[in-house]
Order: sequence, then structure tokens, then C-alpha cells
Amino acid sequence: MIVFDLKCTNDHVFEVWFASSQAYEDQRTRGLVACAFCGSTDVAKAVMAPRLNAKGNQQLVSAPARVDTADGAPSSPAPVAVSNAAPPVDAAKMRAVLQALAQAQARALSQSTWVGGDFADRARAMHYGEEDHAPIHGQAAPEEAAALIEEGVAVAPLPFPVVPPEAQN
Repeated sequence: MIVFDLKCTNDHVFEVWFASSQAYEDQRTRGLVACAFCGSTDVAKAVMAPRLNAKGNQQLVSAPARVDTADGAPSSPAPVAVSNAAPPVDAAKMRAVLQALAQAQARALSQSTWVGGDFADRARAMHYGEEDHAPIHGQAAPEEAAALIEEGVAVAPLPFPVVPPEAQN
């Protein structure tokens, strides 16, 4: 994937992702690329800064300003390597956070009805007013969940897996 900043003749600048530079050229020549603000198809690449990835887990950061040396000549600060590695994780704090999240999910599920594989149909029915609104939880295939979201149905995945009631000991 490649991202371009594009600019229309009305000076609107917007960002668009393409599979490749060739894909951009192909779509632009066929009039398929339009301004996100005004709809104009007269667009071209805008000036943009290149994106350079740092090697590994480091990035180069320059010192904040140039400083004059004793003889009056300006000096250029050298880039400094800075680690992007994540800070060490406190295992006890992480366990506490996960436990609190699991407890919150358990409280929410205790006030919700398990609908199993009927989740998508029931959520959609509630959204369209065919059924009274009520808290439910169940199972939906990723495609079903995506379709619900596209329709504007308010759904969200649970952070932890749920064992269906019929599968519990």
C-alpha cells in the first residue's frame, strides 16, 4: 500500500491510499479519484514529506537547536539514537488490569441475555425496531459483525471469550 497527499484545483488537500503508484495513475486517468471535499476529479499529487522508517527499534532525533561555537561558527547537532522499545511491563499491574476488565465483562454479561448464533438477527431486529431493545450477547461470524457495523447497528466484540451456557459444566 502507498499513501499520497492529493490536491484538487480548489486547493483542497486530502490523503488517499492506493495499492501501488500504478494503481493511482490508472484510477486518476479513468476519473475515479475525486476530491474528498468537493468531488472534483481534477486532482494531482500534492507536495508531501517522504516517510522514512527507522532501522529496527530506533529512530534518529536531532538535538533541538543549533549552537554557536566559541569562534562564532554555527555547529550542527548530531542525530541521537532513541530507542522505541516499549518500557518494561509490570506483570502485577497487568494482571490487575486484566482481572478488572474480566470482572467488568462478567458484570455486564450477568445483566445480558445469551442469544447464541441468533445474535446478528436479534441485534438487527432491535436496531430496526422489530424487537424491544435489551442487552444481549452471543456469537456472530466476522462477516456478520462487519455487516452489522456497516448498517449502523451498535455492536462490539467482547475482550474475553465467552463459554456458551450449554457448554458449561
